[in-house]
Amino acid sequence: MQTAGKFIVIEGLEGAGKSSAVALVKQHIESAGHSLVTTREPGGTPMAEAIRACVKQQWQDETVTVEAELLLMYAARAQLMHNVIIPALKQGQWVLGDRHDMSSQAYQGGGRMIDSSMLDALRQITLKDFRPDFTLYLDVEPAEGLKRARGRGELDRIEVEHLDFFVRTRERYLSLAKADLKCVIINTMQSIELVQQDISAALTQYLEA
Repeated sequence: MQTAGKFIVIEGLEGAGKSSAVALVKQHIESAGHSLVTTREPGGTPMAEAIRACVKQQWQDETVTVEAELLLMYAARAQLMHNVIIPALKQGQWVLGDRHDMSSQAYQGGGRMIDSSMLDALRQITLKDFRPDFTLYLDVEPAEGLKRARGRGELDRIEVEHLDFFVRTRERYLSLAKADLKCVIINTMQSIELVQQDISAALTQYLEA
């Protein structure tokens, strides 16, 4: 798909520092003179935000199946793609996403161990050949990421999963990131100053390419 704008995505586990990275990347892109739209997944439209709430909350006396969770993630993504991301890119705006399809591949594919054929089918229906122009994957050790997340307050339904879930998710994230030539891995186990330096360097290199 040919678009006038660019789609930049921030990925990572809970506690990896995505919010801070989004703010830093936003500053860089706008300083370079580009009009920018920011999004998050799941969410980003009224319907997608309702789906986000549905996915995140605890359901008393009801088990959320892995299949239902997966389908809801792609339903929210379809709404966001059709109503926000594609229109903005076609108008020449840049889009900065807090998560995108790599999250589903990692969390549902790795963490939930859903067969890749199901993920591939949903991705083809929802995204076809659309992929981010550039991705920053913020890598954090799961135990440390969860510790940071707990420090922010109450955890949601996914954040309270066992550590093994996040270990599998991180393993899939790293596999995907290393195989993606348009993805840069940022080590967020180092100091905030070094993380910011690495993000700025990676983004500057992308913008000047």
